[in-house]
Amino acid sequence: MTEKTFDAGDFTLKQVREYVWELPQEDDMRVPGRVLASETLLEEITDDKSLQQLRDTTHLPGIQKYAIAMPDAHQGYGFPVGGVAGLDAENGCISPGAVGYDINCGVRMLKTNLKYDEIKGHEAELVNSLFANVPTGLGGGAVVDNAPVEEILERGVQWAVEEGYGVESDLAHCEDEGFRPEADPAKVSQKAKDRGRNQAGSLGSGNHFLEVQRVTDIYHDDVAREFGLSDDQIVVLIHCGSRGFGHQVCTDYLREIEQTHQGLLDELPSKELAAAPAGSQLAEDYYGAMCAAINFAWTNRQLITHQTRQVFERVFDRPWEEMEMELLYDVSHNIAKREVHDVDGEDKELFVHRKGATRAFPAGRQELPPAYRDVGQPVIIPGSMGAGSYVLRGGENSLSETFGSTAHGAGRLMSRTQAKNEYWGEDVMDDLREDNEIYVKAESGATVAEEAPGVYKDVDEVVAVSDALGIGDTVARTYPVCNIKG
Repeated sequence: MTEKTFDAGDFTLKQVREYVWELPQEDDMRVPGRVLASETLLEEITDDKSLQQLRDTTHLPGIQKYAIAMPDAHQGYGFPVGGVAGLDAENGCISPGAVGYDINCGVRMLKTNLKYDEIKGHEAELVNSLFANVPTGLGGGAVVDNAPVEEILERGVQWAVEEGYGVESDLAHCEDEGFRPEADPAKVSQKAKDRGRNQAGSLGSGNHFLEVQRVTDIYHDDVAREFGLSDDQIVVLIHCGSRGFGHQVCTDYLREIEQTHQGLLDELPSKELAAAPAGSQLAEDYYGAMCAAINFAWTNRQLITHQTRQVFERVFDRPWEEMEMELLYDVSHNIAKREVHDVDGEDKELFVHRKGATRAFPAGRQELPPAYRDVGQPVIIPGSMGAGSYVLRGGENSLSETFGSTAHGAGRLMSRTQAKNEYWGEDVMDDLREDNEIYVKAESGATVAEEAPGVYKDVDEVVAVSDALGIGDTVARTYPVCNIKG
């Protein structure tokens, strides 16, 4: 039988099996590369430099098994967005570029007991009130002015709960209970802390958003029940990260690593993959600073959750507890974590880098909160503001295939510049409201143009690949009602 290949210009991918394509190990590559995609998605992935960046990633010291590109992969900074790599935590390295600038950019979903019919007629009031009460856009603006950054960095969401911005059940339904104990504020520059001080509780700009949605489809009844999801239910999705704080942490450490570990940098095909050797002082310092940024981002989303609950209370004239506005889960997209994985039959501690990828642990994994340990981790995959989003659960094959990971969204098809040339923000908002009954409010029309539905890949296709490979099982689909953006 003839081996099936996919010609992508300078690269020829070999099909391992359906939806799994391999970039063979050659020259100085330490491992092969793998792309998880349908042929339709593969065509889109090969339109930019994603495959070159995937190949570059295979040169990182200590990389295990293969470098992986998810179905939503597209070109990033050095390391593809939608990329996953497990690097030996003892003999490998850690790379800020493989985590990204927006450390712990992530998404959380709030459930409610409201049905779509109860929202109808309130869309305009709801979107306006959310926009007025959740800070958006570039620069400052926050729920907590002059926030106690040191406490937030050290304690994460626990600080927010103790200050009245959340409840204990929020901790129980957040990845790592909203807290990384390895966080070390002493390893964070004053400049980073100053940037974060007045951004605690803000969406920011770009692809970040807050979206009220309705559940339109249930695919896995028993899992949906465990997650507390049902037909026509209203949920809220919050997507943002560590703002200028995380960006500054990444900038600081990239610069320092480039200067201190020039020898390792010279061995890599791209300086954007600058890495600190495992066990080095800089590797430890960056990990402590990155974990502090992770705590900041979780707290940021928690503060926005608090504001959202208060808006719903005012619009629907009842306590949020009565509307059962409980956290389903909070997942991280840009992160490197110490995790133990099976590599060739041996348990190894790895720095698992997920950049634009979501952890997707199946049932039984000890890191999961007790609420989901027997059913599997909730995975939230947002689409564009004109398409559906999905809730999945970690699939049985994720540990063997992807170090327990799956896609994080639809993935971009075109650059922001191209999007602004092709779309007019006001037209996009008008079309969404008139044709789809989706209400959008944003800081500027340019932001909406950059995030127009046509800018993104088909999220249905991305999720279908994840489901077919058994790395993330489809549980439910949601559809936008209203959306606010920076």
